[in-house]
Amino acid sequence: MNTNVISLVSIGAHPTSGRPRRAEQDARAVELGLQLAGDNLQVLHAGDVAEPALRAYLGMGLTQMHVLEQPAGADALPALTAYLREAGAQVVLTGSQAETGEGSGMLPFLLAEGLGWPLVVGLAQVESINDGSALVLQALPRGQRRRLKVKLPFLATVDNAAPKPRQSAYGPARRGVLNAEDVEVLDDELLAVATLQPAKPRPKRLKVIKAKSGADRMKAATAKASGGGGQVLKGVTAQAGAEAILKLLIEEGVVR
Repeated sequence: MNTNVISLVSIGAHPTSGRPRRAEQDARAVELGLQLAGDNLQVLHAGDVAEPALRAYLGMGLTQMHVLEQPAGADALPALTAYLREAGAQVVLTGSQAETGEGSGMLPFLLAEGLGWPLVVGLAQVESINDGSALVLQALPRGQRRRLKVKLPFLATVDNAAPKPRQSAYGPARRGVLNAEDVEVLDDELLAVATLQPAKPRPKRLKVIKAKSGADRMKAATAKASGGGGQVLKGVTAQAGAEAILKLLIEEGVVR
């Protein structure tokens, strides 16, 4: 495919030791970008060009990487938005959530909003790109897939269902070039006053399975859950819809 593809990467953290590494989902974004654009893939990072973990991406077979040089605590959003707007990219791939820093997962949404592009969440595969649009597969819960048609240019967050990234080779990692570019540095005011703490997984509500046979237990464990208390709102005003949503959130204990 003769498509201008850019993969955004960040610095990851090993889940056990916390040591810097390539981020798992960002590496999948690079792998998917290599499958789409080959040697024409452009990989972009906003941060410290001297970070050794960046070379793990180069070890995937890249000859170079573009780095928008910024110190720690800088806001990467304005620099990335300005660069992507001028780069003429048709497809921008990134992980869904950073492994270090805020890790809020908001960056792809804010980038897409700033660029005015559509955003595909949970990308698993790009099937084809023709006539200014792409046919993609979106990963859904329980291994399901949904085929979407999206106009170019678009931004997509890569899911863990995307192709597994290739191993990083030492030789290409050393030979690859990190091209640093000076950009305007803006402090992230929200991060400066925020208190960061490790995210804790929410406990899952267990359902009681009363099946007697193994086949019935397997069917109950894999069957798609159906909501029993749902309410479909059609033809209501925005005020009525908002009140119904707020009522549900209060009942579920999300807000008080």
